[in-house]
Amino acid sequence: MNAILSKAKLGSQPGGRPPAAVEIAPQGVLAAALPAPWQPPVYAFQPLAAGALMPGIGEPNLRAPEAVAAAIRSTLGQVSPRTRAVTLVVPDTVVRVFVLDFDSLPGKAAEAYSVLRFRLRKMVPFDVEHAGLSYQVLVEKKIECKVLAAVLPGPVLAEYEGAVRAAGYEPGAVLPSSLAALEVIDSMEAALIANLSPQALTTCITNGQDLLLYRTLELPEDAAPRLDEVQRGIAVAAAYFEDKLGGRPQRLHYAGAGGAGEFARWLGDPDLTVVDLAPRPETGAVSSLGDASIAGVAGALAGAS
Repeated sequence: MNAILSKAKLGSQPGGRPPAAVEIAPQGVLAAALPAPWQPPVYAFQPLAAGALMPGIGEPNLRAPEAVAAAIRSTLGQVSPRTRAVTLVVPDTVVRVFVLDFDSLPGKAAEAYSVLRFRLRKMVPFDVEHAGLSYQVLVEKKIECKVLAAVLPGPVLAEYEGAVRAAGYEPGAVLPSSLAALEVIDSMEAALIANLSPQALTTCITNGQDLLLYRTLELPEDAAPRLDEVQRGIAVAAAYFEDKLGGRPQRLHYAGAGGAGEFARWLGDPDLTVVDLAPRPETGAVSSLGDASIAGVAGALAGAS
């Protein structure tokens, strides 16, 4: 599983991903592709029936795998990818993401994976030995090594990759939605980001090449407690931003349904300006995108060759 950011902003080489991406979410499947180098992406979306996809780490996610595969085939067919390989963007709630500190990490990947699996064994409620795992070194000094690690259960990864293959394509990389969305940011300045889905709120803080915060909070279904949890989650992230960086954030980069304006009204914080992390495209949508956020697939394409 290649589940880690690839932009130079976070310390690795750009250009390593396929020129097409597909995001699978409970509300539907969103595909994007670069028609040619240096051209803007083309997008297509197809909704899924309620209950077709139930993301999580404990139970089967794809309750209607044939319908999911058909939606992948349809949306990718509409954007005409140049290769069969695509970047697969999955819901945040199926991936556990950690920022880990080590004195050092072995230079050989096989040895580094062994160290990471040993460290993660008591941190996740599933079998780490057979899980999908990837990592990226964020900061490396003589006596400090800060690592971003993403891990998800092997059977869950197999479900999503199987749907892509059933649609006639090959998953060339796998990313959780919020890690993919972070790549839209091209500034080295500190940034507060929120990604809201029907199931969860993920908050992130980036600062140059470093990732200071990555937190996914699963949300209740009822409207009132859901709003309370979202407001609390943003407040906690803003306080963490102030604690680590010495000043309150002035701007929140938003990815999720409804757009920045609706989220700002929902949030109700006059001191925080909410902007779209990835504004809706004015051209290039070959089907109605509904309320789907393009941030995940747009970020996945930011690292494309």
